[in-house]
Amino acid sequence: METKSGIGIERIVEGTFDDVVARAETALKAEGFGILTRIDVKATLKEKIDQDFTDYVILGACNPALAFKALTSTKDIGLLMPCNVVVYKNESGAIVVSAINPQVMSQALPDADLSEVVEPATEKLTSAINNV
Repeated sequence: METKSGIGIERIVEGTFDDVVARAETALKAEGFGILTRIDVKATLKEKIDQDFTDYVILGACNPALAFKALTSTKDIGLLMPCNVVVYKNESGAIVVSAINPQVMSQALPDADLSEVVEPATEKLTSAINNV
């Protein structure tokens, strides 16, 4: 089951790293999110600054219907989009899947009415994390 920590909705997942990334993508798609970006942080840091880093992938996920509602509420929400989901190996070697918590993210724009977006986005991201 997921836990909420700081800014994320996360859980530890069994499996190989690549398998968990693929399962995360599938779970997000099942909840209506497309994957707009996929950043392999480990490979990028090695290529750009010759530094070793743990397995770490950032998925930029977007649910078009929710994005449209958010953008029509406030154009500044684009600064917080897409919803980032990360998959990484933690210090003990466990694989963690974590999604941005929309409730926390919405606090960055206190004057915007995001009530029609935050709850369904939280439910969908929580469901995706639980189904990885």
